[in-house]
Amino acid sequence: MRTVVGVWRWRRNPLCRATDLGEAWLALAAVVLLLVAVPVVGWIGASSTDEALHRAVRFQHQRSHPTTATVLGPRDAGLLPTAHRDHDPDTGAAEERRRAVAASWTGPDGRVHSGTLFVAVRTPRAGDTFPVWTDREGRIVPRPMEFTSIRAHAVLAGIGAAVATALLVECVRRLVLRHLIRRRFADLDRAWAAVGPDWGRAGAGS
Repeated sequence: MRTVVGVWRWRRNPLCRATDLGEAWLALAAVVLLLVAVPVVGWIGASSTDEALHRAVRFQHQRSHPTTATVLGPRDAGLLPTAHRDHDPDTGAAEERRRAVAASWTGPDGRVHSGTLFVAVRTPRAGDTFPVWTDREGRIVPRPMEFTSIRAHAVLAGIGAAVATALLVECVRRLVLRHLIRRRFADLDRAWAAVGPDWGRAGAGS
């Protein structure tokens, strides 16, 4: 902004070069984009992410059915199939410190299923219960994302979009500024080449 104000004040000064005006307009455009475009892009990114996550979470909740599994005993890999390790849908990280147990659960169709599941219990005992999610056929599926976590993901997406836009604006500004500086030095070289041979010579007007 200091560059913009200074050049605008001395824009009619004969010493003000075209590259100086170009640099001032470049700085003004960058400031406007940072103050207007960056927040708009961040808001659009957050809104789009929020809408997409709401659709995805609604779909997850439609295809996932909560039920309760009962621990039958220690895992017996030779008799029971192993269900996949669950992941935290809100963080995307695998849930650690889970123990494999043989368990049974009832699917939405009323049929009883059994298999090896992972439970967040240090010492699971037969008869212990824990919540699980299944599909329509009773197969174990990951826990769906909670609606309450959507806002945090949307905010992070909006911040990321805003930061990326700001970096893009700054990169473009620096590239254009570099071009203006090279053009300025080229103009100085041409001017010096025109008057250099006659510099200091009497009657040369220098």
